[in-house]
Amino acid sequence: MKNKDKYRGCLIGGAVGDALGYTVEFMSEREILTRFGKNGITEYELFNGKAIISDDTQMTLFTANGLLLADKNQNYLECIAQCYRNWLYTQMKNYADDEYEHVSWLLNVPELFFARAPGNTCISAIIKGCNGTIENPINNSKGCGGVMRVAPVGLFFDNNCFPIDEIDMLGAKVSALTHGHELSHIASAFFVHIIALVAHSDELRLTDAVQSAENAVKQLFADGQYIDKFIDLIDKAVSLSQRTDISDRQALKQLGEGWVAEETIAVAVYCALKYQHDFEKAIIVSVNHSGDSDSTGAVTGNILGAYLGMQAVPEKFLQNLELKSVILKVADDLFDGCIA
Repeated sequence: MKNKDKYRGCLIGGAVGDALGYTVEFMSEREILTRFGKNGITEYELFNGKAIISDDTQMTLFTANGLLLADKNQNYLECIAQCYRNWLYTQMKNYADDEYEHVSWLLNVPELFFARAPGNTCISAIIKGCNGTIENPINNSKGCGGVMRVAPVGLFFDNNCFPIDEIDMLGAKVSALTHGHELSHIASAFFVHIIALVAHSDELRLTDAVQSAENAVKQLFADGQYIDKFIDLIDKAVSLSQRTDISDRQALKQLGEGWVAEETIAVAVYCALKYQHDFEKAIIVSVNHSGDSDSTGAVTGNILGAYLGMQAVPEKFLQNLELKSVILKVADDLFDGCIA
């Protein structure tokens, strides 16, 4: 059953994790604890009164816009690629020139014309045309820039009415537009699968969604060179989330720093499962490590936001969140335009 609160929760939750983690993205764990105390960063650090989002949320919004543009002709990949080219424009200009032909209404939002540590792979791949495919990869990158932006794919298609394997593969293909490594494709399909399940069900357990995603990518990438490596890491994340004899920081160190796709997903799975009924705790754990904190925070927020709904996001994280109204509008548009 479609639930607008879950759509809003997914995109807002991702933006919350992104904004909280963006402050500490390039800090070591020691630097984080020295600056913010023994619990690490737990509150937004505001800039000009706003908790600012990074390229993760920016690109997520442009992914959603591409899906919505393609609603009628179903040319999803080309429309998303066009929107990514529009996003690239916002990273290089201060405003939309009247002569620049664009397809995305997001270029009418002045706050998006800021470069927020965009990934080099995304930039270079889009400059080259943003036309990579799984069969003809544009590079060999598995950076997390391929996975952190694909949550809208899981929201847009109702898995109760649309083949889930096709939804998963579209997530992988969206990743492949800019990231050519198989692990980026696998991680993106896995992530989209979880979002598609939990966003369209009020009864499915998160643990079951994770297991279903594992089974799905095993089938979709059965002949893949790296599928076993991916599954082993996810199994480790699940196992660690069930243990009580080690700290969260010790657990995350076993999963990686999140700079690459499979590690981003593993950290998010650990945090979402360990604290699946406590959005705030999950987000705080997901960003307090020596790694790509905004991406691990964003993906954790996407998953738990879709699972619990926006009602589970504490008010303190909604206040001062940059572009909150735009994010909510995009979430509502995805809900209204959902393909069923």
